[in-house]
Amino acid sequence: MRASSEGVPILSAKERDTANVGAGLWKGTGMWAWVLFRISGLVLVAYLFVHIWVIAQGRSGGPVELDKLFEYFDKPFLVFLDFMLVSAVMYHALNGVRIVLMDFGIGITQHKAVFWVCMVVAAAGLSLFAWKASGLIF
Repeated sequence: MRASSEGVPILSAKERDTANVGAGLWKGTGMWAWVLFRISGLVLVAYLFVHIWVIAQGRSGGPVELDKLFEYFDKPFLVFLDFMLVSAVMYHALNGVRIVLMDFGIGITQHKAVFWVCMVVAAAGLSLFAWKASGLIF
């Protein structure tokens, strides 16, 4: 590796491919964790607004209207969407815990391992939810 006159390192093409800079950032687990964290956050915000709207509809229409809404939501596709919601919540929560641990300096040198441990815990939680919800789907 050479340096420019300003002291900025100049990387060869081979060094750039392995240096995890520029487009190489998309190769890393951390970048995908960041992207999915943002997407899951947006999904949860959108769900919050839909949830508030549904509750308001049920509240303004009374118990009969709320029962109609619950009957509508008791369909296999919507139970699957509930599963996807739980997936987003689990991912977002556990990745948030990972980020807080990093902020406190815990596991910084092994952030990928901490990420995958969080994902295994999320998968276990989702498996439990799927097992419990399978009776509602089938």
